[in-house]
Amino acid sequence: MACNVVDIVVFTLFLFLNLLLQVPKTSAIVPAIIVFGDSTVDPGNNNQISTVLKSNFEPYGRDYFGGQPTGRFSNGRIATDFVSEAFGIKPTIPAYLDPMFDIKDFATGVSFASAGTGYDNATSDVLSVIPFWKELEYYKEYQTKLRGFLGTERANQHLSESLHVISIGTNDFLENYYIFPTRASEYSVDQYQDFLIGIAGNFIKELYKLGARKIAIGGLPPMGCLPLERTTNFFYGSRCIEEYNNVAKDFNKKLQSRVTELNKELNGIQLVLSNPYDKLLELIQNPSHFGFENAETACCGTGFFEMSYLCDKMNPFTCSDANKYIFWDSFHPTEKTNFIMADYVFKNVLAVFR
Repeated sequence: MACNVVDIVVFTLFLFLNLLLQVPKTSAIVPAIIVFGDSTVDPGNNNQISTVLKSNFEPYGRDYFGGQPTGRFSNGRIATDFVSEAFGIKPTIPAYLDPMFDIKDFATGVSFASAGTGYDNATSDVLSVIPFWKELEYYKEYQTKLRGFLGTERANQHLSESLHVISIGTNDFLENYYIFPTRASEYSVDQYQDFLIGIAGNFIKELYKLGARKIAIGGLPPMGCLPLERTTNFFYGSRCIEEYNNVAKDFNKKLQSRVTELNKELNGIQLVLSNPYDKLLELIQNPSHFGFENAETACCGTGFFEMSYLCDKMNPFTCSDANKYIFWDSFHPTEKTNFIMADYVFKNVLAVFR
């Protein structure tokens, strides 16, 4: 009888130790990076949905590990990959819809982002991508899986300590408001900004209700300086479109005000604005200072308009060294730019979470 009791104790201890071995370990204060947003932070979710907006083919990913296209809109890693690495967690963040990964991988970082989406549901409809609200639904599903993996109490603590990153908004203007008449007929630019800020605020409140306490939300970049927008300004010397840049600056000011309000309103939240505008503009205006040779056009194709399927391996104009370019395609940064931006944000904005 005693022998049976000993056997049971040993067997139970074995099971417990085996469970511990399965739980991903990290020495980081932030145990995971959980990501929401658009193509700036989508590591391949769009691969799994029916949309024309994909990048899971060459030359995308040519400088990624193994030279593999993953669905990231870059020649290599994206900014959130570098943020995860900087926190000492892991070098890349997987896409939630990627069947190659499971909850063991997602426990230390996951992205629900979808290229082409926006705050506005009408933006996601343009290219039939995952709407912002659906990303939140996937997050709820993820929480259920995480609790099954770690146990409820430990999972809840894990979620409260994890950094939730939001990067979205550019498509609402460049893919929606300035292209299609519907929103422009309903809202002035100022009103549309307020409409989007309202969605952002509500999204943060929902994350808070679900247990998130560390949140970084990104502002808009100098979107009038993206190569695709410069191309449309060809007859004016391909200069940056200042109207778009001013919209981005105004939006960021409003978003900062909302962030300040929410920090006062939501007890225990640590909410920061990660504003990419000034740093990216610094790169664009002083490219040689950062080792770049070209800030106006992109590496892929002619550099004027190519993106997604127009940026393919058959295009004879694609550059040989992406590190000389700020932009990889007409809308997205190179891996080098992503690293510089992530390094800046990590040291200057996300330092509060270290």
